[in-house]
Amino acid sequence: MPTTTWNRHHILSLADFTTAEYDTVLQTAASFQEVLSRRTKKVPTLQGQVVANLFFESSTRTRSSFELAAKRLSADTLNFAAATSSMTKGETILDTAKTYLAMGTDIMVVRHREAGVPNAIASEMDRLGVRVSVLNAGDGQHEHPSQALLDLFTITTLIDPDHPRLELLKGKKIAIVGDILHSRVARSNIWSLIASGAEVHLAAPPTLLPKLFAEFISEEAEGRSNSPNPQLFLHWQLEPALQNADFVMTLRLQKERMTAHLLPSLREYHQLFGITRTKLQLCKPNVKVLHPGPVNRGVEISSELMDDPEFSLIQSQVTSGVAVRMALLYLLGSGKA
Repeated sequence: MPTTTWNRHHILSLADFTTAEYDTVLQTAASFQEVLSRRTKKVPTLQGQVVANLFFESSTRTRSSFELAAKRLSADTLNFAAATSSMTKGETILDTAKTYLAMGTDIMVVRHREAGVPNAIASEMDRLGVRVSVLNAGDGQHEHPSQALLDLFTITTLIDPDHPRLELLKGKKIAIVGDILHSRVARSNIWSLIASGAEVHLAAPPTLLPKLFAEFISEEAEGRSNSPNPQLFLHWQLEPALQNADFVMTLRLQKERMTAHLLPSLREYHQLFGITRTKLQLCKPNVKVLHPGPVNRGVEISSELMDDPEFSLIQSQVTSGVAVRMALLYLLGSGKA
């Protein structure tokens, strides 16, 4: 395991992550990736600790991979489901968190449809003076740190399987395409990619990438980047974003978060912004495509491209998710033994 000291008690956002922290996560994940390739995939690293998955919002990949990651580290797991919990009887979110605290929880993995809930739980744990860590597994339209970190791990291990690190993406052109306005994944990816020195190109219709939103992101990025001129670009057409791109990240249209008719039709969206083999001809010859899932086949990405191992890293992202989430749980829990 990397010997770098880890001082972060919670993982709520990537906006203030340092290069050293990114590299520690990547190198720790690489170690666990090797563990997962063995016949015996379990290590006693977090034996005796309790990881509570507090998912107030539906999830398949994130919840399952966090649960599996905790079990691979020999932690005990508690899984919360809002529909069958006391919240249906009026219990508050903080009271739910305190209930799990009373059961001896060491790490809380929190997902909620409202931005700020993981931060509120973390603040309450800190106020109580307990050594419980909170890991943001996606909150509203705010952030999704573990997804961006597994995206980063997927890309950097493709470039250098033995030594993934942030600097490998310096100068690479990465296009993020789709429903950027509603995407917590996009926000976390923007912070990590800007920190790497990559050129980040956002592409979406104006309704899903308003100018004011883009200006806000740019100002935030400039204030939080080590570089005086963060390489962040906005496009309301797809072609400039794809031109000579090294990687393309497509995003799901989050129809459940849309409160207005932001698109004429899904067919028109696919024609203008859907990723296909033909459109990838604008990119570098060895371009790779990512998608955080779940995927609307034939909308954000053509079905044949999604299943094409020559271009698609989508299954690799799912596989990377377990190793990265093992790394995050390990880094948060290693000081609690």
